[in-house]
Amino acid sequence: MGEKILVVDDDPGVQRFLRHALEKEGYQVLSAENGLTGLLRAREERPDLTVLDVMLPGLDGLEVCHRLKADEATARGPVLMLSAKQCETDRDAGDRVGADKYLVKPIDLEGFLETVKEMLGAAVTA
Repeated sequence: MGEKILVVDDDPGVQRFLRHALEKEGYQVLSAENGLTGLLRAREERPDLTVLDVMLPGLDGLEVCHRLKADEATARGPVLMLSAKQCETDRDAGDRVGADKYLVKPIDLEGFLETVKEMLGAAVTA
């Protein structure tokens, strides 16, 4: 089975879209619909990559990313942030909490999949 990817997004349509695309590429996909569940699943499952929406109910994606990067057990796992927000301050906030990459929605599927492959390759060599 392929690498394990956790998708944390409160939009069921986005989750289905990403799950389908990632599974088609051979990845094992886990999902969570809010920040707290995402944080717990990441700690429990130790995914090879976490795809994290910024705007989530409960704990937002920035706080989840910060906690993942602050926890020795999950700190090395790469985090790809997704957001509908395009302003530079939002990207800076992602950088400050340790996000490895930041993509703006709506995402280009081909570019997204290429970013996922790059991030997983970088995680293997790190």
